[in-house]
Amino acid sequence: TNRNISYSLQDGSDIFTIDRNSGQISLRGDLDFEDVGVYRLQVDAADQGNPPLSGHCKVVVEVLDVND
Repeated sequence: TNRNISYSLQDGSDIFTIDRNSGQISLRGDLDFEDVGVYRLQVDAADQGNPPLSGHCKVVVEVLDVND
């Protein structure tokens, strides 16, 4: 059961989504460089052990304006 890890986002869940099983982060919609240039997401991971162990990390997404 320790190898079964679930992932969750603490910040940015209105713009990003995370697959609870794989941890893959995806967009819910489009990003606009003029609105926000950098997103900082906190990802939490927890196993199913007894007692459960957890950890977290910060993911930084920098939006590049490639249209100009």
